[in-house]
Amino acid sequence: TGFVNQGGKPSPMRRKDVENFLGVEADRKQEQSKKSKPMFEYSMGETVRVKEGPFADFSGEIIEINEDQLKVKVLVNIFGRETPVELEFAQVARL
Repeated sequence: TGFVNQGGKPSPMRRKDVENFLGVEADRKQEQSKKSKPMFEYSMGETVRVKEGPFADFSGEIIEINEDQLKVKVLVNIFGRETPVELEFAQVARL
């Protein structure tokens, strides 16, 4: 799209071109992706089972939920000691 017409004077730009130029559409898409994050359906203190990874089949209590990073911290009993383990939402399930 040209910004200057034949006479050397600026011609009006379409709204879509201005938004593309300013990155407005990218900002809108980013906001929509933030809104569409999956909700974590468990709560603090709830006991869950680890579904996958090195701690698969262990169970533990949720001590922290980080919805921005889609992670949860679970206290898992390893060799008789409570150890905090950070997992992704998809790695845990209800007992």
